[in-house]
Amino acid sequence: MPVSPFEDRYKTEMNAIFDEENKLKLWLKVEVALAHAHAKLGHISKSSAASIEEGAKHVKLARVHDIEAEIHHDLMAMVRALTEKCKGQGHSVHLGATSYDIEDTAAALQLGEALSLIRTRIVSLRKVLRSLALDKANTVCVGRTHGQHAVPTTYGMKFALYYAELGRHLERLDAAKKRISVGKMSGATGTMATFGKDGFALQDEVMRSLGIEADTITNQVVQRDRHAECLFALALVASTLDKMAKEVRNLQRTEIAEISEPFSSKQVGSSTMPQKRNPHKSERICSLARIVRGNVSVALENISLEHERDLTNSANERVVFPDSFIACDYMLKEMHKIMAGLQFFPMQIERNLNLTRGLVLSERVMIALCEKGMGRQEAHELMRTAAMEAFRDRKSLSEVLLLHKEVAHLLKPIELQQLFDPHTYIGLAPEIVKRAVETE
Repeated sequence: MPVSPFEDRYKTEMNAIFDEENKLKLWLKVEVALAHAHAKLGHISKSSAASIEEGAKHVKLARVHDIEAEIHHDLMAMVRALTEKCKGQGHSVHLGATSYDIEDTAAALQLGEALSLIRTRIVSLRKVLRSLALDKANTVCVGRTHGQHAVPTTYGMKFALYYAELGRHLERLDAAKKRISVGKMSGATGTMATFGKDGFALQDEVMRSLGIEADTITNQVVQRDRHAECLFALALVASTLDKMAKEVRNLQRTEIAEISEPFSSKQVGSSTMPQKRNPHKSERICSLARIVRGNVSVALENISLEHERDLTNSANERVVFPDSFIACDYMLKEMHKIMAGLQFFPMQIERNLNLTRGLVLSERVMIALCEKGMGRQEAHELMRTAAMEAFRDRKSLSEVLLLHKEVAHLLKPIELQQLFDPHTYIGLAPEIVKRAVETE
């Protein structure tokens, strides 16, 4: 029975990339590539390489586990299981290689595949965000800074912002994939001593056949700055999803209630309060983002291995790689569902826009007074005191301003009335949205 929620509750297609069967498959793929490289360079016969390739098709994970239970070395257990299937050609298996020649090279293939899946998810989510941004480009709502009503903005601006940010993450993921897609075939301390004068040629041939690059220099392992970059790129993606989910949660608050994540007809919000519409999907994303970010610190610690290497990275990488990728993949899938089914409540959006009785347009009136000849600082102080008065006496800001002689002298009542229409104070928001989602 599963212990980790990443094995069932949060399971995605990413699990298949990190399961033991796929890891074994990738290890065997590297072993086969090594055998063929040896054969091409004349180190072993082509028939030996062919035997290893055929034997790799018949290695079973259960047998590898049985051998590992006896010898306590998972990679060597694979080597022995493969040797058993090679019909007298086992002497050519794993020739000259050290464990991490196989493991790190296989990890490059695995992490590259995982990054590709994350990339596909982001592209899909961005399509939904682009549609929302364009559809809501003119949906005016109150902007909030420091948790307080600021000036009007539009919902299109929110979605276009996320769209652009995720676009930058695609660039980071591509860069991380390029740097992680390297392998090694350089032996115990990276000197290629076991491969002799053919070391470079053999390493290049193995990597060519696997479709990745050979690392420039390694010791016993590919250096962990590459792996840390991958997890950091995931943490940035997770943090953007966290931000998006937090915005949904805040805007779904009872007192605000402008939008809501999807809520099905039979969904239960609380075990005791039947009325609840808890944003639990968004809350789950925020929760999992903490795990993804936390795993970055582990990856950073793994960079400073001792001398030519120690084993302090090995155990934790069995956790942080799959957990980070599965969590991030799950979060992206969930956010796609949330954004695709997002509910809007126009009456509440409009109510909140006018909640402060015009205070959110004090900046606009200040600018209008400046355009009529009043000094900027004088106009700011006039609007500040008027806003404080309106707030204190629970009056509309326009009502207070009509009693100010300085304002009446510069602005006609009809002009003042027009200034207090929030729908006409969104600047270039629609154009900004269009540029953000179409300029790529």
